[in-house]
Amino acid sequence: MQSRPVSAEPASTVMNVHHAALPAAPLWRRLAALVYDGLLLIALAFVYVGIILAVQVKFFGAHEAQPLGGLGLAGLWLFLSLYYIWCWRRAGQTLGMKTWRLRLQQPDGRPPTWRQAWLRCLLAPFSLVSVLGYLWCLWSRSGDCLHDLGSGTRLVVLPKPR
Repeated sequence: MQSRPVSAEPASTVMNVHHAALPAAPLWRRLAALVYDGLLLIALAFVYVGIILAVQVKFFGAHEAQPLGGLGLAGLWLFLSLYYIWCWRRAGQTLGMKTWRLRLQQPDGRPPTWRQAWLRCLLAPFSLVSVLGYLWCLWSRSGDCLHDLGSGTRLVVLPKPR
């Protein structure tokens, strides 16, 4: 019977070291996951707008839809951000990220903090709109996008299940 070396470090530390060594997600995987999540975000946006319309009719007696305006758009961003933050804090993955075996984590492998998740939700739309934020991963030695660097998180590729 062969004996295995026993680590003196806690199992969580050993797991984090393993996950910290995972490769950064390439741009094509990030965009593929974004397309998958985009479809879900459209559905969530319909739910949000439906709630807003119901409130307008029930409480304000509106007979036709009113434009969302700045406050409504901020609410939509908050609603969609809550989906991402809930997923990232729970498992480090959204539905699209699970499909493409991606996970959001801190550089040491731990899940992102609340602060990091909120900061990422603030920065990622600017990376997407400017395009440069996403293209940054092509030149970055670490393979991270600008919103990864700004939030102190990494998007990594998980190994194939055995």
